Formats: sequence, C-alpha cells, structure tokens
Amino acid sequence: MSNNEALHVIFGTGPLGLAVMRELHRRGKRVRMVNRSGRRGAEMPAQIELTAADAYNQEQARAVTQGAAVVYQCAQPAYHQWPEKFPPLQTSILEAAAANDARLIVAENLYMYGLVDGPITEDLPFRAHTRKGQVRARMAEQLLEAHQRGHVRAASARGSDFYGPGVLNSALGDRVFVPILQGKKASAVGNLDLLHTYTYIDDFGKALVVLGEREEALGQAWHVPNPPPLTTRALLTMAFQQVGHTPQMSGMSKLMMRIGGLFVMAARESVEMMYEFEHPFVVDHGKFARAFGDHATPHDAALAQTLSWYKTHHAA
Repeated sequence: MSNNEALHVIFGTGPLGLAVMRELHRRGKRVRMVNRSGRRGAEMPAQIELTAADAYNQEQARAVTQGAAVVYQCAQPAYHQWPEKFPPLQTSILEAAAANDARLIVAENLYMYGLVDGPITEDLPFRAHTRKGQVRARMAEQLLEAHQRGHVRAASARGSDFYGPGVLNSALGDRVFVPILQGKKASAVGNLDLLHTYTYIDDFGKALVVLGEREEALGQAWHVPNPPPLTTRALLTMAFQQVGHTPQMSGMSKLMMRIGGLFVMAARESVEMMYEFEHPFVVDHGKFARAFGDHATPHDAALAQTLSWYKTHHAA
C-alpha cells in the first residue's frame, strides 16, 4: 500500500476535525470522517468519505477504524457533559485504535495544567483546579499510560483557545467576528490587556497530521505552533483594521459570565475557566518547533482567512 493509499480516520466533524481533514486532503491522503449523524457538511469535499457511527459503541468504533494507519480523536461531548461523557468517548476510540493497530493522535487543550505563572510548557505538572481541567488531566494520563504499556501507539497535540474558519463557539468566535464585520462592538472574554496565546485552527489541524506521520512523536504531548502572543485588544484591533472599521470592544468579567450563565449553559460552564483570561496565558511550543519545524500562521494572515470565512458564511 502506498503512503497516500493509507487510511486516515477522523472522529469528529467540528472545526478541528475539518481542519485535520483539510490538511490531509491537501496532502492527497485517503480520509474517512466519522460522526454520529452521517450528515455531510457543505465544506467537506466529495472525495472525503463520511461514515455514521456511535463512537461510544466500541464495536462501531472498531469497525470504522478497521484498516486505518492513523486515527485522529477530535470528537467531544457538549461542554457541560465532559465529566460524564468525555472519558468513555475517548476510551472507546483508544480501544478501537489499539484493536486495529493504528496510531492514535489526540487533540487536547491546556486545562490540565491549571493556573501557571510563566510560559506553559509540556513538562509542567498537572495542577488543574477546575472540574474540566481534572477531566482533561485524567484523560491525558490514561493516554500516556496506555502508550507506555504498549497497548496503543499514541501522541497528543495541545492547542490554546482557537479561532478560524468554522469556529463559532469559542472565546474568539461569532460574538467577536460578526460584530467586527458589522462595525459594532465585539464582546470578548476577560481582561483585554493581558498577553494571551491564541491558536489558529488550521495550525492545530496541521500539527495533528504532522504528529501522525512521525514515529518519534509517539508517547509524548506536544504544544501546537502558535504565533507570538498578543493582548486580546491588539488582536481584535488588528481584525477591525482589516475590515476598515473603528475598533470597539469590551471584555466580559467573571461576574458578567456568572450572570450570563443563569440563562446560557455555555457561559455557566465557562466561568471556572476564567482564570485563563484574568492572568497572562502564554504557551511555549518550542519543543514542537525544534522537532518538526514551526508552521504557525501569523495573526494577520490567520485573521484575514477567518474574516473571509465569516463574510461568506455569516454575512454582515
């Protein structure tokens, strides 16, 4: 079997799953995407195979990953269901990859580290003080343990708060970019004048693909490449300038998020993570850059792509 005939299976057809798909498709790889509904999004090329399966069902998960060279875990339950539903989802996908002797590349975030004073690096201990951070820590430990005992060949890619094409429900999602296009006030999260590392979604997707190609990546966690951190105010100002509107923005405090949480589940679930936006949040991806190169997209180019997508899909 040639390298391009090898099957790559992606669990999840959300923004990150689609970013992984775009990178694999660009490289001419054979791709199968998996979601529960079997519903094909408009941005999924016809050449991409789509299969409906319940990833919680290990028999179905094994069936859709049969013959896979690499499996990418980009699926997740609703934010408020993480403690109950996220660990069994990942366990099922892990067992499927193990049964089919496929490499497993898992998308993670940075919640497991907790509040960090200084740059966030992969060698930091897990000191999560939030419910969702503790879930992430347990899952990351399970993945590494499974690799170390030879049960599965796995690696993880950890990204920060991300933005880009298709990303709606994010700290830099539709509440930011739709108002920017309309010349209205953008509503961001937390203190706008603190340095914060933001991840461009296509850089995240590419990092997963790179890790899936490299044997030396296995058994480790890797922070995905990010452009240099900016304050949220500077980043949003750049976006306003690109579309020719006067910058207008506000930052939602923890109190405002608590009040919003009385009516909106996502806001309520985000309150415990507000520490990321009340302190500098700077991620170091030097380990990845030294091993595989630095493919981080500059913020101005990433914002241009993001705003172009929003113009097409959420016209002002």
